[in-house]
Amino acid sequence: MDRLVNSEANARRIACVEQCFGSSGQPLAIPGRVLVGEGVLTKICRKKPKPRQFFLFDDILVYGSILVNKKKYNSQRILPLEDIKLESVEDDGNLRNGWKIISPSKSFVVYAATAVEKQQWISHIKKCINNLLLKRGISQPPSTENDSPVWVPDASVDKCMHCRASTFTVLNRRHHCRKCGMVVCSACSERRWLLPQQSSKPLRVCLTCYEKLSSAKNMSGITNTGGSGDSSGEDSSEEEEEAGGDSKAVNAQHDNFQSYSTSPMV
Repeated sequence: MDRLVNSEANARRIACVEQCFGSSGQPLAIPGRVLVGEGVLTKICRKKPKPRQFFLFDDILVYGSILVNKKKYNSQRILPLEDIKLESVEDDGNLRNGWKIISPSKSFVVYAATAVEKQQWISHIKKCINNLLLKRGISQPPSTENDSPVWVPDASVDKCMHCRASTFTVLNRRHHCRKCGMVVCSACSERRWLLPQQSSKPLRVCLTCYEKLSSAKNMSGITNTGGSGDSSGEDSSEEEEEAGGDSKAVNAQHDNFQSYSTSPMV
């Protein structure tokens, strides 16, 4: 009876999450999936820190921009837990209790409101990852070259991190290398390279990463469709994601991590 009640409550929670994302989100209800917990974390975006709503399931981590707290979210992103690695980061001024979420498709830094909340998030995520890997009979490899980089925030850099000569202005825009995450000028990131874990289209990379990738390709004989030219819209799509939702970043009210301990399998 308890398992039936828990299953019904879990189904209602997942349906509520789907409703909050609306038609812009992907379906989340699949047989056996459990919503483990949720809460608001401050995510370090390219422009500035912003609050994001996170949902931890037993097999995926979902987050999105907050339009109306507890009612409406957009810019949904889904990360498979089997690909996620966690790495603690040092406190930085008002930004405290943070850690890196690293995966092949997306990597970034988040901060919790308190040290206790940070511990709760990390503990629950690690438990879910371990249970998932055990269930599937696989092991998680250590950090590899396939993991996407954590981007250096725009505001922390005034000059190109590659040539160290080009000063950023309104006309001389900042760009990010999708391979190393550095902030670089247009001239130093005119090359493109196919990074299939991040996109089906060639992405902007700095000249150093392009040379390294080219050398590795020549040694292995692997073909790649990268080159120079237009960025195929990667910059604009990233801007859309980071621009969505709220503007009161660090000062936004955080909801404490809410775990659903009565859910089955948790």
